[in-house]
Amino acid sequence: MNQDKIQGFLRELSGMREDLPFSPDVFQKLFVQTARGSIASVEDIGQTLGEDQGLTTRILRLANSAFYGLQSEVQSITRASAVLGLAEIRNIVLALGVAGLTQSYALPDDFDIQAYWSHQFFVASMSKELSHMTDVGRPETLFTAGLLHDIGKLVMALKRPDDWQAIRELAEDDELIDAVAEEEYWGVDHAVIGALVLKSWDLPADLVEPVNWHHSPALAPDHSLESNIICLADAVTRTVEDPESYYAEKVEQLCADVEVDMDEIMETAEEMVESDDIEQFVKILS
Repeated sequence: MNQDKIQGFLRELSGMREDLPFSPDVFQKLFVQTARGSIASVEDIGQTLGEDQGLTTRILRLANSAFYGLQSEVQSITRASAVLGLAEIRNIVLALGVAGLTQSYALPDDFDIQAYWSHQFFVASMSKELSHMTDVGRPETLFTAGLLHDIGKLVMALKRPDDWQAIRELAEDDELIDAVAEEEYWGVDHAVIGALVLKSWDLPADLVEPVNWHHSPALAPDHSLESNIICLADAVTRTVEDPESYYAEKVEQLCADVEVDMDEIMETAEEMVESDDIEQFVKILS
């Protein structure tokens, strides 16, 4: 176990606020304005985001992408917020923030950024669907948590590429899932790393905790049900991607835990794979 390495790495994570492609204060203000019970208007949201012209341009590019299928082009943040909804604008800003980290650090050659984003959006979409099916959490919040659930993997690859490669080799050689290989290598998995980064961005607990515990939902102190949803969404998507994977063995029990029909959720996941909606969004983002 590489204790010296991980301690130094963990100390650096709070500094990743400065690696965002826009002011870190945007996240905090945006989440306050889009929180349940907020009296902020779409004009207020537009003003918050409009202070950064580069961010505005990227938001509008994604909002007008084929992923959303708008009948007419939106030309302002205020209009995009009104048409797509505040939660969707928030997700776009988060995705742009995470994608912007790759501008500060180089990714290892073996890191497939398109595959990374495809998985994030697949899990996010499944999490939202599971929220509707189970009445657990808020669908838009679980979508966001799904979108962020593996940010720790991206951060490891960006900040510690040699360690990321060593963990990959350990996982392959010993036939381990990533989280177990990470624990063996330096005693912390990507979920914890991701949660620490999100905390440094002042994101709320109902997002940070499901990310932190998506491999061990029963241990989540306050949001175990939401953590279960992210765990199941992750397992389902990985099973669809690879029916022989370790996760395929977990799906049945996880479905029982959250009281959903396994056949129904697998059918839903397979329909999502056949759609090109996620691919259209990922191409722009990555």
